[in-house]
Amino acid sequence: MILGVVLAGGQSTRFGSDKALAELGGQTLLARAYDALSGFCEYVVVAGRDKGPGHVIPDWPRAGMGPLAGIAAGMHLAQDENYQSVLTCGVDSVHLPENLLELLSPAPAYLADQPVVGHWPTGACATLERILEGDGRHSMLAFAEAVGARAVKTKSKSANINTPADLAAFGAEMERNDGL
Repeated sequence: MILGVVLAGGQSTRFGSDKALAELGGQTLLARAYDALSGFCEYVVVAGRDKGPGHVIPDWPRAGMGPLAGIAAGMHLAQDENYQSVLTCGVDSVHLPENLLELLSPAPAYLADQPVVGHWPTGACATLERILEGDGRHSMLAFAEAVGARAVKTKSKSANINTPADLAAFGAEMERNDGL
């Protein structure tokens, strides 16, 4: 079984407002990411928020530690509920490949152009805890390297929405491509 985790605890500093609640095509980015993961996973949660389109969990060990804290929260839930792995994405992951799970299996693996989109074995939780509790780099790539994850390149580039201009450009591209 695979647990889906939408990483939604970011500060949205470059966006200027809560990016998760920004709308694209009449739907929030958070809801789009949640729906996208729902197609691949038995159950999906939102990490790092007080409320969302589904069950929410707090970042671990605390808020403000970046995407790894959301992944750690998901891994703890996955361990408690006997999931074998966790599939993650950020709130701006609005266009995931249709064969995402095939691309990222077996875990651990992540999309090279958007490392928060990854498939992580639940057994990697102890490694993640050591990284978050240590003094070293608390980055996605440090975690990926520590667990021997594969970087998967795809033909299409994933959306990376960091500013309102990025959102507008992606929305215009969606319209040109008839909804992507």
